[in-house]
Amino acid sequence: MPPRIPLFSSLRALNGHGCTASPSAQICRTFASTSVDQASTVQQKRRHRDPYALAQARARKAANISRQQLLEQERSAALGDPVRGINTPFVQSFETAIPSTPTPSSTSDTHAATRNESTSPDRSPSGPNAQNDEYKNFFLTQREIQEASIRSEQLTASVADQDFFETNDPEEKQRREQERQQNEQERKERHATATEALNRIVSLSNGSSKDRLRVNIQRCVDTFGRHQTDKKLPPKPPVAESILLKNPSANTQKVERAGPDTGSSEVQIAILTAKIKTLADFLESRG
Repeated sequence: MPPRIPLFSSLRALNGHGCTASPSAQICRTFASTSVDQASTVQQKRRHRDPYALAQARARKAANISRQQLLEQERSAALGDPVRGINTPFVQSFETAIPSTPTPSSTSDTHAATRNESTSPDRSPSGPNAQNDEYKNFFLTQREIQEASIRSEQLTASVADQDFFETNDPEEKQRREQERQQNEQERKERHATATEALNRIVSLSNGSSKDRLRVNIQRCVDTFGRHQTDKKLPPKPPVAESILLKNPSANTQKVERAGPDTGSSEVQIAILTAKIKTLADFLESRG
């Protein structure tokens, strides 16, 4: 019987390592005839997959990515711009220091209207009326300008209404009456021109950004100050009796406010918003 010697099935030349008769020796093949389940690499497994399954996987991945992008955009829109915040009508009015439209207020339920205005990002809290244009430049108000205009009209009217000496001539009386009417018409025209010039001088549209910032700070104090909001919001609930028995000092009387509120958190946040918007606009215009 011939001896049983293990032989290699490969036709390649045998090297020193390949000639060993170890049982753990690997047989080298020049071609791959393994099945799909026995594929040795990930690339070979993917090569035998179903194209329809691959298309479905790609479609699910694309839908997931688009949904994530949409959710990210919604979160970013809800948070607002990191510098300018949420663009509400009150924030937009910082550009002119005058609200574009007056905010409607509910007279039946003041507390509910106040809560809705404070929670909705698309509505601004009740502020000064845009039609009255209460805030003016040079630390003036609309009321002071109207009083000065009425006073000047009265002073000029007292001079214009002075009559000359009496006469019995009807033609002279008619001539003087015509002159008086003409002078009165000219006086009214001059007064209207002076009033319009005064309104243009004190208008914030002709002021600088520093003037608008000062007026915006005053508007924030008048709108969000607790000396105004305390009139609309419900009062603070009283202290419980159990707490008063343990701590009698908790029953402190509310101190009456001495002036307008300028240090509360809501006022300071509004003032910082106005300052940040002014600085951002300046950097955008100057590069």
